[in-house]
Order: sequence, then C-alpha cells, then structure tokens
Amino acid sequence: LCFRHGRRGTLDLENGNSSQKNQQTTGTPGGFSITNQDCTTKVLLAFGKEDFQSDAFWLACEKLGYECNLARTRDSVLEAFQTKSHEIVIIDTRNPKVIDGESLCRALRALKTSQYTVVVGVVRKGTSEKEDSSIEPMLNMGFNRVIMETSGLVQCMNELLQLYLSDVQPRLQLATAQAMHIALDKCSDVVHITDQNLNIQYMNRSSERFLGFSMKDVAGKSLLETNSVDNKELMVQQLQRGREWEGLISWRRKMGDSVVLSGRVIPVCSPGRSPTHYIFIHESQHMMLDKRMSGTLVKNPELPKGSNNRKGSADMKSISSDGLRRQSIAKLHNLSIEAPITKVIALITSVQDNANIEDIQTLDKVVDILRTTELYSPQLKDDKGKAGDPVTNDLIGALLSSGPSVTPIARRSSSDSGSVSKIGLSRSTFKTANMSHQMKELLDTSLLWDFDIFRLEELSVKRPLVYLGMNLMDHFDVCSSLGCEENVLHNWLVVIEENYNAKNTYHTSTHAADVMQATAGFLERERLKQILDPLDEAVCLIAAAAHDVDHPGKSSAFLCNSNHELSILYNDLCVLESHHSALAFKLTISDDRVNIFKSLERDVYKAVRQNVIDMILATEMTKHFEHLAKFVNVFSIKKEDDSPDTDEEKANNLPVVMPLFDRATCSIPKSQIGFMDFIINDMFETWEAFIEMPELLQNMQHNYKFWKEKEKCGIHRIQDVIMMQHTVKTSGKTD
Repeated sequence: LCFRHGRRGTLDLENGNSSQKNQQTTGTPGGFSITNQDCTTKVLLAFGKEDFQSDAFWLACEKLGYECNLARTRDSVLEAFQTKSHEIVIIDTRNPKVIDGESLCRALRALKTSQYTVVVGVVRKGTSEKEDSSIEPMLNMGFNRVIMETSGLVQCMNELLQLYLSDVQPRLQLATAQAMHIALDKCSDVVHITDQNLNIQYMNRSSERFLGFSMKDVAGKSLLETNSVDNKELMVQQLQRGREWEGLISWRRKMGDSVVLSGRVIPVCSPGRSPTHYIFIHESQHMMLDKRMSGTLVKNPELPKGSNNRKGSADMKSISSDGLRRQSIAKLHNLSIEAPITKVIALITSVQDNANIEDIQTLDKVVDILRTTELYSPQLKDDKGKAGDPVTNDLIGALLSSGPSVTPIARRSSSDSGSVSKIGLSRSTFKTANMSHQMKELLDTSLLWDFDIFRLEELSVKRPLVYLGMNLMDHFDVCSSLGCEENVLHNWLVVIEENYNAKNTYHTSTHAADVMQATAGFLERERLKQILDPLDEAVCLIAAAAHDVDHPGKSSAFLCNSNHELSILYNDLCVLESHHSALAFKLTISDDRVNIFKSLERDVYKAVRQNVIDMILATEMTKHFEHLAKFVNVFSIKKEDDSPDTDEEKANNLPVVMPLFDRATCSIPKSQIGFMDFIINDMFETWEAFIEMPELLQNMQHNYKFWKEKEKCGIHRIQDVIMMQHTVKTSGKTD
C-alpha cells in the first residue's frame, strides 16, 4: 500500500488520484464502486503502534467514507470513545505489551455509552491454527467479533461492510426501538400493540394505570375478548387490508366498570405484505379526565329525582365546591404546562367518580393536604413522646421556627465580618515538624469515630481546625483535587478559623473541626467511596470546615426578632446559613493567598461553589425533617442544630423562642433526651442503614443512657452539669 502517513489524504489505488474522507463513491483494486452506506459511521482504531494493519483499516474507512480516529494508549482510546461514541471500535490484541487489548475491551464495556457499540479484536494469523484457539474467552470479555490480521485493502473493506450490515445497523435499530419503547412508556396516551390475530403483545404504563391490568394479566390474550367495538367485522376487515381504522372502543377496567375511548388503530406491514402487528392508540388520559370531570354533575336519568351519580348522598355545598374544583382542574389540563402535583390531584379526582361517600370525603382531605406548599414541613405527632411534655414541645417548636422556609433567590455576601488582611498568612508549606509528640499521636487517630476533639482543642490552644484540617485534607489529597498549593490551603484554614467566634459556647472552630472530622469518617465508608469522586470529597470537607463561620451565638429566630442587620440583609430567610456560606466565599476569593479555588476552571468552580452553598444551607434546622423525608427516597441528608441565648432575649424584651429553656430552670437532660428522641434517632437510624456504620447508633444509645441516668439523679440545671464535669475531672474518672 502506498499512501502518506500524515493521514490527510490517500491515493486512489485504481486511478492514482488523491481522495479525501467522506467520499461518496470510490474506486477499488477490484474495479468496482462502493457507495458509502452511512457517512456518519464512526470507527475508532486502538493500535499501540502504527503498522500495516492499522494503515489498511484507515484506508478502508476512507474508501467507504467512514469517519476514522486512531488512538495509541488506553487512556486516549477511552477519551476518544467518550467524546464521539464510535459505532465500531477495532482493538489490536496481538501485542499486550504495547496495548492491552483485552483489558481495554473490558474498560470500554464498563462505559454506559458502549451498549450498542461493536467491538472487534484483531489477532495474529496463526491463532486459528492452535488447538486452544477458541474465541469464546474474547467474546466473554466483550468482543463482538474476532478477525485475523490482514494487509489487504479489499479484505478490510469487506470486514467493515459486514460489520456495518450485520452488527452496526441492527444495533442502531435496537437502540431506536429501545428509545421508542421508553417514549411509549412515558407518553400519556393509552397504547396497545397486538399481533396479526389481535392478541396483545404490549401495553404501555398509561394503559396499565388507567385500566388496572398489568402486562402479565393480558399478555397473549385477544384484545377483543373483553373489550367491545361497534361493527367489529368492519374494523377487522379494514385492518387486514392495511388501512387505518378510527372509532370508539369500550374498554373493560379491572375494577369492573367500562370506559369508552376514541382512538385509532394503525396496521404495521411492509409494502405489498399483510400486516404483522396492529397499534391501538387512544386519546390521552388527561383529555379523557377532562370529559369525565365536565360531566360529573350530569344527572343520571335512571336515578330518582334529587339524587346524583355518586353512591350515598352529599349536601349542595359539597357538590357546588366539588364542581368548581373539577372545573378548575379541567382548565389546568388545557394549559400547555403541567406540574406533577396537578397530575396527582387529577388522578385522585378521577378515582372519586366511582368511590363511596366515605372514600370521597377522605380523598377530599388528601387533595386539601396536597394543595399546601409545605408538604415536608414537620408536624409533631400526637403519639410521639410523653403527652403534655412541655420541654419536648418547646424544644421541637423552637428549633424549627426561624421564619418562612423559602429558599432565597439571591445570595449576597455580608460586609460586616473580618477580612483576610488582618490575619497573618503563611508563605511556607505547612509542616508537622513543630508538632508535639502528643499532637502527632492524636492526629494519627483522626479518622476514627471516637476521635477526641476536645483533646485536640487543648493541644492546639484552641486552633483545632487548622491542625485537623491539614491532616484530613492531606489524607483526601484536597490540594490535588483543587489544584492549589499546600500553603494556600493552610492559609485558608487559618482565615476560616480566625473568623469563628471563640467566645461562643458551642459554635466555635472546635465544633467546625468536629463536624469536619465526622464528615471525613463518613467519606471513608465504602458506600460513599462508590458514589463520590475526589473533588466531591474535597467539597464536603470544605463545607464542613466553613459551615458555621462567624456564627454570632444567636439563633436565626433571635436575629429576625431583633431586626439584626443579617436578618435584614437576607430577608429573614436562612439568615445564619446564608451568612456562613456568603462570608466563606468572600474570605476565600478576596485574596489569592487564601483562594483555594483560583485554579479551577469556571464551570468546575461554579459547580463546587453551588455544592458548598447547598451543603451549608442544608444545615438550617427548619429543613431537618424535609431532608430526612427526602433522604428516605433519594438518600440525601444534612443536619445542624442551634441554641439561642434566652437571657439576651429577656433583657431586650424580645419573644423568648424557648421559654422553658430559661437558664435558671432548664433541664439539660430532658433537652438532650428530647433532641435525641425527635431529631437524632430517626436521622441516625436512616443514615446508618445507608452508610453501614453501627458505631453511630452505639454512641447515640450510650449518650441517651447517660442523660437518662443524670435525669434520675436529679441533675437538671446547667450549674449541676458544670459541677458534675468538675467532679469527674478532679477525680480522674471518665464516662
């Protein structure tokens, strides 16, 4: 073969003329013309080095007008395939030392986009002559075909043509059929497909939902056996001639009633052939519902005067309001847009047509509930906890009250907090050489669930976030994920920690470090490792470190009631959480010395920023039950709590959010027990079932038992707890 290796053109072997790719008709050494079957067919050649075989396939692709790409390494092959999704991939398996074809085939098959791709393996000529030359192992690896090496252009063209006609085309048709199948299942029309004898072969989900029968119930049965058609003989005669039929069919539903639908039947047949299948398509369910709704209040002439179509009786007020509601729903269905909740309400309303009066009233209540905007808003059940327990009611009510639970449309940075310039920043890499032996020993246990965060607070002189943060972020290789230098990450942790309020009793940098350590423990679990990539892990640790930055030590409810500037800035919506996330990004991007995101591409940064914001906003306590409810369905939850200062509320004549949590009379054990009963228990059980971390429940049960015992011992006030801790510390005992 004589052609240039630059791959920009070839020489026509018959005519000696140069030809370009995508040529529709080309000459061949045999003297015949080949018309391109599909100019969009894409072929990927995976050859570790250039030789006669790769050259022959390349030239054959150009002769047939196929688009051809050549990749030399495993990574470049996978990258090229994910970019273009080639229909044919030809892999050189002759020399595993140059490129491991078998491993590459398995990697390709692991990609979701390779489902309909034809993968071909090239083997040496002598392979077929060996006794153990079965191609079964290669087929089991994912190869669709195995061919022997050849330098002949015509042979390569013939192989490609056979691949296209016998493998690629059927797969493309299968992919199209699969897409059509999904479309049929998603559409709202009632669709059945039968064979030439009108035996049901397929029914879509709309049919199953509307008629009540599953595919198993009707498979192979005659469609006309239980459903009736006016002038059935005429319909059958017309269909057998290959003509469409339109008319009414009375469909029997599983609940026993029948519904008449208007539709059409389309015969499927090749030109000049008899039909092999028939497709029954009927008006969409929503159109049918509109008609049924509009006719709901029409009197049945067979019923006594004064009665309506429903079983039982109802007063005129309920009939009037029901009619108005149904008219409104019917109008909604005529709009070009539709919300899922509208579909749900419409389906419930349709069920009411055949329900008794008790069920109708129950379904009315269901519709009223669905009409509210707070479907996930928590409501304390009557059977939860001890009846009449004011501490429990006070706790839950206060924790969940911080104003409207509407997600803010715009998030602005606050302008009242610290700046980077006030803080001394490091210009050298963070080192562990200056750490004490005790510090190093403690940080070696940083991924254990029983890590002693208070010991770290003591050893670090209340700078646990920097030390633990560098330790954990080094373990998860955050610098590599973000593309930032280690000293920049260290500076960022310093700045974030400096902006935590050390005077707070709870929301300090120690709390942030504690949350980050727990997050790291979760990230180490196999379940999350299967879901998250390194950048996801980095985002989780960053959000944990910054999630309470500059917390004022007051609840959002307190800030709203006192007209605090933060509540005004954020319109009383997610006040604290919006402040934490806004300030975290303000501090980060204000100085390149701390900007851990500066090396990220714009789109990546936007995704990282959104994820950090979402995680921090998810720590708002009023969202707890919403996230827990959603997690049960889609596995997603975050949690955080808040403790308002009741003394300052009283001093400023503000509404006391938790009156029974007065410092002078509050029962600490009861507050902890109630918090576990109503907030922690359900969340931890759900989270543990997902992440498989039994120590979560073990520690929770231990803490629950601890506070139960303290309640029995009469320890209630904060002073009692402080005294108890002092006694334990001086005696050297621990619990």
